[in-house]
Amino acid sequence: MATTLANRAAQNQSIGLLRLSFNFLRDLSTATSTQNPGAASSASASKKPKRKKKKNLFEVAQFLPNWGLGYHMAKTHWTDVSYQITKINLYKDGKHGKAWGLVHKDGVPAAEAPKKISGVHKRCWRYIPHLSKPGDTDTAPTLMKPTEDAPKPDAQLA
Repeated sequence: MATTLANRAAQNQSIGLLRLSFNFLRDLSTATSTQNPGAASSASASKKPKRKKKKNLFEVAQFLPNWGLGYHMAKTHWTDVSYQITKINLYKDGKHGKAWGLVHKDGVPAAEAPKKISGVHKRCWRYIPHLSKPGDTDTAPTLMKPTEDAPKPDAQLA
């Protein structure tokens, strides 16, 4: 019986030392953070926000109607050059594939036949919204037929 009491006392003493060491470490870590509160806030303020991941051509095209067919896209570092997408072959994952398009320089077609677009998997593509979209009727001339109610020119009246 005396040995069991001695064993219990030894266990309680070792557990007490373990608790003390954990409490000491916890107090030490909180004491360093409360001593200089300005240092922690300045470190988080100097931390730059996370950059947005750029997109490849297919990730840009997936949000456009009909996977971007007929829309203009360009690499971010290109100036005054874009491709009007004419054909896309997608792989199963939807983020890879092949694409063809008409080259446009300054908004005017530079080639008559579509060519395969190189660098479609590079993460630097953007949609060019200000160039014409498919279905725009602004560029096509409209012809109006004269109606019977319209006034006739003076030459026809005489």
